[in-house]
Amino acid sequence: MGSTSLSSIIHISSTYSNPQKKFQIGMISRRHIDFPLSFSSLPSSKVLQKSVPLAASIALLLWSSPAHAGFMSGISGIESIRGPDLPQIDFLNRLNEENQKKYAENDARFKSSPLLQKLLEQSKLNKEKNRQAIENKYCIRGAEWGVGDCSAEGMSPEEKEKFIAMLKEKAGEK
Repeated sequence: MGSTSLSSIIHISSTYSNPQKKFQIGMISRRHIDFPLSFSSLPSSKVLQKSVPLAASIALLLWSSPAHAGFMSGISGIESIRGPDLPQIDFLNRLNEENQKKYAENDARFKSSPLLQKLLEQSKLNKEKNRQAIENKYCIRGAEWGVGDCSAEGMSPEEKEKFIAMLKEKAGEK
């Protein structure tokens, strides 16, 4: 019968007299460990039992090689190989240049159009109006709940109602 201990928690014993090789696995306490050499006889057995796994963990962390992700790890693949130069067709090059000029002119004309300027100004005004509306909504909610900058905590119930009514009037709510 042979016996082995794994990480001082699981005890595995096997019987070799039977041809079917039976294995028994069971839990053992930290105090009872079957070792050929008894660590309990050493003066610093607890320190040794705690320092060996720590040293093994540190060794694995320091000497392990980094994992590589294949093509994703910076190794050049087929994408890094430049393809053959395609034949240049003068007609297509001229057409492309003309189209690029037209697109640039249209973009400049659109950016300077009065309609776009009007819409951008209206968007800025709407943004400010919406920001103020959201700020007012959260101020009223904070006053009702008694939290935040607009908290009515510490006011009498009458003062609290007047304060909330004033905030709602200011925000345009009823």
